[in-house]
Amino acid sequence: MAVTQTLKMSFVNQAGTKTTISLDNPKDTLTQAEVTAAMDQIIAKNIFNSAGGDLVSKHSAAIIDTTTTVLYEQE
Repeated sequence: MAVTQTLKMSFVNQAGTKTTISLDNPKDTLTQAEVTAAMDQIIAKNIFNSAGGDLVSKHSAAIIDTTTTVLYEQE
């Protein structure tokens, strides 16, 4: 059984639709303040493109824990 974590940050773009950026294995000590500051920087620096235009605001952020249980794997 393997447990992994993913940080998912959702933004609203110019078209009013949500766009999500996912990062695998965020550090265990990550704080809300660090995530919101990073999201503010992503918006301010306009470093990502989306189909709906520039990212204009933060929508949400969450760390998702995933547990994977392998039932069969060919060796």
